[in-house]
Amino acid sequence: MPKMKTHKGTAKRFKKTGTGKIKHKQSGSSHLLTHKTRSRKRHLKASGLVSKADQQSIKRLLPYA
Repeated sequence: MPKMKTHKGTAKRFKKTGTGKIKHKQSGSSHLLTHKTRSRKRHLKASGLVSKADQQSIKRLLPYA
């Protein structure tokens, strides 16, 4: 059986935490920031956790993470 390949697009966007959950960067924080409020931009800095429904499909794309 050949080795499984990591999906590189997924590997760049998601990281695994120590407890096994998957975290991601908030979307909407890279451009068009002038019309967004300070508090909204501040909240976009924080990373979020992937929902339970999506975790299984992401773990399949990252077999060695």
